[in-house]
Amino acid sequence: MFQKRQSSILFFFVLGLFHLTTNLQARQLRLDIDTLLVGVAGSEPFVYGEGQEVSGISVEIWEELAAKQGWNYYFKSFNTVDDALHSLEQGALDLVIGPISITSSRVKDFRFSQPFYNSSLAIVSRSEKQGYWDKIKPFFSIKLLIAVFVFLFILAIVGTLLWLAERKHSKDQFPNDPIDGIGNGMWLAIVTMSTTGYGDKAPVSLTGRIIAGSWMIISIIFATSMVAGIASTLTLASMGKSPVSSIEQLVNKNVATISNSPSQVFLEEHYAKPVEVYTLEEAISILNKKEVAAVVYDRPQLLYYLKKHGDEDLFMAKAEYYKQGYGFAFPLESNLVYEVNRALLELAEDQDTDEIIDRYLRREE
Repeated sequence: MFQKRQSSILFFFVLGLFHLTTNLQARQLRLDIDTLLVGVAGSEPFVYGEGQEVSGISVEIWEELAAKQGWNYYFKSFNTVDDALHSLEQGALDLVIGPISITSSRVKDFRFSQPFYNSSLAIVSRSEKQGYWDKIKPFFSIKLLIAVFVFLFILAIVGTLLWLAERKHSKDQFPNDPIDGIGNGMWLAIVTMSTTGYGDKAPVSLTGRIIAGSWMIISIIFATSMVAGIASTLTLASMGKSPVSSIEQLVNKNVATISNSPSQVFLEEHYAKPVEVYTLEEAISILNKKEVAAVVYDRPQLLYYLKKHGDEDLFMAKAEYYKQGYGFAFPLESNLVYEVNRALLELAEDQDTDEIIDRYLRREE
């Protein structure tokens, strides 16, 4: 009786072990005996469409790769890369294809193929044309008006001092009438400041010459400061309409980017304020509504969007940040990675990968 019970326990133990081993190897054997379930996620030009009607750079590379290997597969589309990776982590997929950035945080949970495309982050902002009012508006700024008022006030003081010093010694140039006398004194101060020399007016008294000489020295500093201030005001006003050219210009500003993407982390590291959206179209939409200062996302997707919508007043900065590679994602226990990497190398050696990419981007980035 005891031996019979032992035999039953041993039988069920062996059966359970066999069942467990079979389950663990099911995914590995799927390559040979079943159809691969391939998750598809990402944006144009790497992924178009949904369901089985998908295309794009990533899809074409996979199709070429799978054809060389003789693999059968079935596509399943996802709205976002995060959704696809979550499904992959749950064991519902064999792999995920698309513009999937290979990052240090993701390699903890997934295995990746070698990169089939090297990307980077870029900045897109509005490039608005200045109207007539925008061009002359800086001349009516509060700072510039204050500077002009201060300038006239100082000229009035210098003109008054010159009139007081010269009215008894040069009545023909500086009459006793305060309006005419101070006016002539201001004129003398202006020609002294502008270094055009003395023409119709010149001090004759010692006091007047001392005042004029002192003002000549002071006016050099004053004129330099005033010109620099006006130039600064005009430059800052002009920059307000200029497109963004570097990440430093986005500090403490709202910037649209795709939720949970590497670009979101990049913006946080550079003290910008990420505004999370789920599609590039949504990001461009709020940029055009002037709700954000710029859009920061992967360069090839932004480049493709600009080429597709060339009529929009958008500008892409030349600066590139956060270099990254796109690869296919697999579960940690997957044995597909080696075969995929070997096939990707073959495609690269045969220039097939470059031909696919060129059809969409034409290497204009």
